[in-house]
This record gives sequence, structure tokens and C-alpha cells, in this order.
Amino acid sequence: MNNIFAPVLILMLSFSLLNSHAQEITYPSFGKGIQIHANDSSFYAKIGFRFQSLFSSSLNLENDVRDRSMMIRRSRLKAEGWALSPKFSYKVELALSNLDINGENKVEFGNTANIILDAVLKYNFAPSWSLWFGQTKLPGNRERVFSSQKLQFVDRSLVNGRFNLDRDLGLQIHHKGKLGNLIVKEAFSIAMGNGRNVIINDENGYQYTGRIEFLPMGEFTAGGDYYGADLAREKSLKMAVGISADYNNNAFRSRGNLGSFLVDPVSGDYITDDLNSLFVDAIVKKNGFSSQAVYAIRKSANNTGDFGVGQGLNLQAGYVFDNNVEFAARYTNIDAEIISSLSDQTEYAFGFSKYFLGHNLKCQADLSYHDLEYPDDDFLRFRFQVEFAL
Repeated sequence: MNNIFAPVLILMLSFSLLNSHAQEITYPSFGKGIQIHANDSSFYAKIGFRFQSLFSSSLNLENDVRDRSMMIRRSRLKAEGWALSPKFSYKVELALSNLDINGENKVEFGNTANIILDAVLKYNFAPSWSLWFGQTKLPGNRERVFSSQKLQFVDRSLVNGRFNLDRDLGLQIHHKGKLGNLIVKEAFSIAMGNGRNVIINDENGYQYTGRIEFLPMGEFTAGGDYYGADLAREKSLKMAVGISADYNNNAFRSRGNLGSFLVDPVSGDYITDDLNSLFVDAIVKKNGFSSQAVYAIRKSANNTGDFGVGQGLNLQAGYVFDNNVEFAARYTNIDAEIISSLSDQTEYAFGFSKYFLGHNLKCQADLSYHDLEYPDDDFLRFRFQVEFAL
């Protein structure tokens, strides 16, 4: 069972058992998944599947070399729901595509495929309070907490790719409250700090993350502060501003939760450093128009050059027309420290999306120019993607 088919077989078996005992199995509509309610109302489950087919082509502007590829960028199985009562909820998400599961031959992953994305239990122990335990996304920058299904462009920005906190194992507490008309959301996390599915014994330290958000104009329609494009066509101006701060004690991966595992070639010990990260992000939506911004900065205590430290800025905006076609533009700048595993880079991108059924069925394309620091060559890139989510 130690292969990619194991989680698929387990999920299929689970569905068969549920099907034989469930009081009700419903298929509300495309994009809503398969929903199951137990005979005795002791659990609820929603099971879904999605994939992204991606074509990419790039042109090196210095030597005219062209590259192209086509792949299943992401393929995911998802299940979420509750047990005993809605106070005890859960989420499981499994990766199936090669790009998602590459983790074999690394002792940190037990020399096996890196399949599990999310496996988290959530306990709503008081009104507006919930406690999470397991593996899931840390409360980092907004763009990272966006589902990769619900992006405005083909993929997240370079700022997210270089600085995001990603998934980890640990404990989180979430709260939402109001101060007059102002909605405030807070989250705090204590995690292992090594990224998802790392199983080695680790006494290096923990990762501490805190986030606070302000929504001065009330809630977005259908959770619109956490998906790209204004598909809900907000009737009035909506805005959300968030700040996340993170401290990763004795990190031994080049980007904290992500990147290569850093090992001293002489001693064989991990190279460690304390990483401090800060994110400030905002999103605005009204009547089909949306804009997002994020600023990120990461510093290391010892500045050895092994870690990805520096700062980045991403600005993007788009407009959804009445025919559910969106045009968008993006500007991204990465400003690496002089001693860093990152390098300076600027991206200018234009995007196109056609939403057939929101983010559940869409096609997207973007064309971008990448200005890289010498001696790396500048390049143009075109990408086209189809998203399907059951």
C-alpha cells in the first residue's frame, strides 16, 4: 500500500461503506461534491475531486532557446465535514499529481511519496472560537491561504513562492469578533516548523505564527476575501487587511517550511537558523473589480547565505465582465538580501480567465515578462490552464 494508489483505494472503500449505511447521499450540483449524511446524524461528509491541466512555454530572451511542457499541475482528493456534531469538523486533502507528491528518497519524508496535504480536526469549543489540531496551512499571507483552485492567475505570485509559510503540523486557535461595525479575525499557531509530512525526530525548535485581519466594511459575499476575482460582484465596496508575523526557531530548510533540507557536508548535521517573517496584505472588491496586494519580508539571525531572505511586493488587479470573462494584470518584485539563496527578480504579467462555473470550471492564460538579475537571462512565459472541480 506504500504507493500513490493507497489513498485512492482507501477513499473508495470508505465511500462504499458509507453508501451501504448512509441515510442520504446527495449530489446538490456540479462543484458541490458528493454529500453524505449518516443514518443517526452522527456525521456529515463532503467528498470532492479536482485537477488542473497546465501547458507552459518560455522563451529565453538572450539565446532564443524555447522550452515547453504540459502536465497535470495539481490533482486532489478532498473530504470535509463533521463528526458527532458540527462542533467537531475535519478536512482531509490528498495530492495525486507527480509535482505535488515529490518526496521520495528523502529520509525526512520516510523515503516515500509526500501525499498528505491536509489532515486536520477543528473543535468549535465556544461561539466564534475554534481549536485546530493536525496538518494544514499556517495563518500566513492571504494569497497562500487561498485555495489553488480559486486563483485569479494560473498560479500564485513569486512573492508567495519565495516567502510563504505553507503547511505544517501543529496546533492553531482561531477567533472572529466585532468592534462596532469592524470585523476582526485572529489566529495563532504553534507548529513543528519543518513543513508537511516531515517525520524525523526534531528537537531544533518550534514555529510561532500570529495573524490578525480587519474587515471595516463587513463580510465579503460567500467568503470572497479568500478567493480571487470578484465573481460575486459585490454591491458595495468590501475590503480586508491582514498582518501575519512568524518566527521559526532553528529552521533547517532554506525557506523555513519549504525548500531544500540544509545539511553540513562535513559533519552531516543540519544547518539551522532563526527565521523571522512578516506579511502585510489587502484585498478590495466591488462590482466585478478586485485588487490584491502583499508585502513580505524575511530575515535570518545569522545571515549565512543558506536561507531565502529578502523582501517582496506583489500587486494585482482584475475586472470580471458580464460574460464572466476577466482580464487582470500583475506586478511582482523580489529584492533578495546580498547574502541569500534567493535572487532579484521582477515580473510583469497579464492574465485572462473564462469562468464557466466560477472557480469550479474555468480556463486561464497568462503572459509574463521576467527581468532577472545578471547573470541569469530574462525570459517570456506563456501558460494556459484548465481547472475542473467536481
